[in-house]
Amino acid sequence: MKSLVKRSSAAVLARLLLCLAFVPAAHAIEILRWERLPLAVPLVVGQERVVFIERNVRIGVPPTVGEQLRVQSAGGAIYLRASAPVPPTRLQLQDVESGALILLDIAAEPAKAGQPALEPVRIVEGDVPATRYGEPVKTAGTVDDDVERTAPAAKRATPVAVVLTRYAAQNLYAPLRTVEPVPGIGRVNLRRGLEVSTLLPTLPVRAQALAAWRLEDQWVTAVKLTNTSARGLDLDPRALQGDFLAATFQHPNLAPAGRAADTTVVYLVTRGHGLAESLLPKLSPIDATVNLPPAAAAGQAEGGARHEK
Repeated sequence: MKSLVKRSSAAVLARLLLCLAFVPAAHAIEILRWERLPLAVPLVVGQERVVFIERNVRIGVPPTVGEQLRVQSAGGAIYLRASAPVPPTRLQLQDVESGALILLDIAAEPAKAGQPALEPVRIVEGDVPATRYGEPVKTAGTVDDDVERTAPAAKRATPVAVVLTRYAAQNLYAPLRTVEPVPGIGRVNLRRGLEVSTLLPTLPVRAQALAAWRLEDQWVTAVKLTNTSARGLDLDPRALQGDFLAATFQHPNLAPAGRAADTTVVYLVTRGHGLAESLLPKLSPIDATVNLPPAAAAGQAEGGARHEK
């Protein structure tokens, strides 16, 4: 009787293992931690690999691999598919909101015999993120939860105006890979056709608003200045007209028009609103007679003539 039970148990176990062999295995996900070191993401030619990042990013792809590599992004996922072998190449992922960069080192090789498909990749923040420029100062010690909820916002180690100006200058003049991310900074849409001709009315320059960013209750707007005269110009923040919290020129002077150094950028920091609300209104000569009916305008002219007589 005991041997019969053992044989039955062995048969049931064998059938169970056989069934499990035909059950498709769930796709595992490889976890990569971003700690400011490039992340290796190998590819197989003809296979698509998904990279989950859970944020809105811009993808920088070198032009040398543009034809061999298809890159698509949707809903916080990046889809990579190589149609031919790709040598080791670095991709740049930039967070649209904070400007943070994530570097991926990819390389595509032909599939080997019996090689399983590559699993998807999920990128997460490292356990101990490095201190970033412009972050609020963290105080030591612990306090009650009620006190934390009622306490004012933590002060920053660097003034917000300095953080914004530095971030804007890096975005315009520094390579993309060197832009240091700042939590909380977001790109701001500029008003189309923003009139900035009243910014430096005493200097022969042409002004054009380029881009703007916001952090907390402060805005920074980058305005391009171009010399339109045949002489060099010295730039003085005291000549700026408007309500600004801070102003910084990228260069202290401008070369005569037509030279390489005839253009620079001024960074204008405002509080509580953008640049449009901080500029002086543009005044232009107004002829009141253009708003009068033709007959009234003619009568006014005749009356003026009689008065002269």
